[in-house]
Amino acid sequence: MDLAGLLKSQFLCHLVFCYVFIASGLIINTVQLFTLLLWPINKQLFRKINCRLSYCISSQLVMLLEWWSGTECTIFTDPRAYPKYGKENAIVVLNHKFEIDFLCGWSLSERFGLLGGSKVLAKKELAYVPIIGWMWYFTEMVFCSRKWEQDRKTVATSLQHLRDYPEKYFFLIHCEGTRFTEKKHEISMQVARAKGLPRLKHHLLPRTKGFAITVRSLRNVVSAVYDCTLNFRNNENPTLLGVLNGKKYHADLYVRRIPLEDIPEDDDRCSAWLHKLYQEKDAFQEEYYRTGTFPETPMVPPRRPWTLVNWLFWASLVLYPFFQFLVSMIRSGSSLTLASFILVFFVASMGVRWMIGVTEIDKGSAYGNSDSKQKQND
Repeated sequence: MDLAGLLKSQFLCHLVFCYVFIASGLIINTVQLFTLLLWPINKQLFRKINCRLSYCISSQLVMLLEWWSGTECTIFTDPRAYPKYGKENAIVVLNHKFEIDFLCGWSLSERFGLLGGSKVLAKKELAYVPIIGWMWYFTEMVFCSRKWEQDRKTVATSLQHLRDYPEKYFFLIHCEGTRFTEKKHEISMQVARAKGLPRLKHHLLPRTKGFAITVRSLRNVVSAVYDCTLNFRNNENPTLLGVLNGKKYHADLYVRRIPLEDIPEDDDRCSAWLHKLYQEKDAFQEEYYRTGTFPETPMVPPRRPWTLVNWLFWASLVLYPFFQFLVSMIRSGSSLTLASFILVFFVASMGVRWMIGVTEIDKGSAYGNSDSKQKQND
């Protein structure tokens, strides 16, 4: 391992990233709270400000992927569609197999300059999580409870609010609803057999109702669906811990632009269209495992420097007073202050491990029992 690789693997570096993220995130959340005063006066100004504040948080995670680990991403797409990316609103349909696939979705948004305004369909419990969840609340993310009778109205209302959003955005959605595991796949294919649907080898059955209501609510505002199929070279299994350790991955992303007018408006036909899409995605994945490449022309959109610039700004802002406090504590020589510092260090280290743990695939949402019953009704 070279010196840079050794440095990146040190837990102290991970703690620095964690501290900068938490300290800057709480500062930004506080600023966002005060921007609520703008909502009744100038809603669009409120949105534009929070779009940029959101970028200050989410771009720190993208920086880890693009600059710290140096992960490369090659996009395979139609050269005629490529110039439209980043210049239109789009629904981005991502497969959900890897621990860092959400980061790859954010990286895609960042490469085309839409990270700050991009949206996700997330479970409502995340709205109460400090920093990320609170940031999402202020940027009008769409939250759901995964119980359709409760979500039908709330999701539709949230999506309607995005029709006059002043910034371009990608609406990122994992139609499978949860990350792929062999156990979840087995349960999903039992549902497929019960519903007479073709078997998928590399995906779970998509949850069609959320996609259908998204398309219906954003029609004439969103120009296209970007069907994105992600894989990693050399059978790499990327993890957030690997990214923190500076491990470099090689992502390949197949992107198809599908005009929204090509997607049926009727819910049943839209659901059938989505099932067909996932059968095609499955075939693309099978071809990738066989040949090591996706169809269409490979392109590498340049990484932008702003994620790194943003992190350096916040690091310089919050680390200096922290180190001043640390030095003064050590100079005091007080056993109580030193014990307090050790306790804070221990809690911070546990926090880092917890943040990593919640991204692990085997700790994802439950898939089975009541969840499989829900899929029967999708």
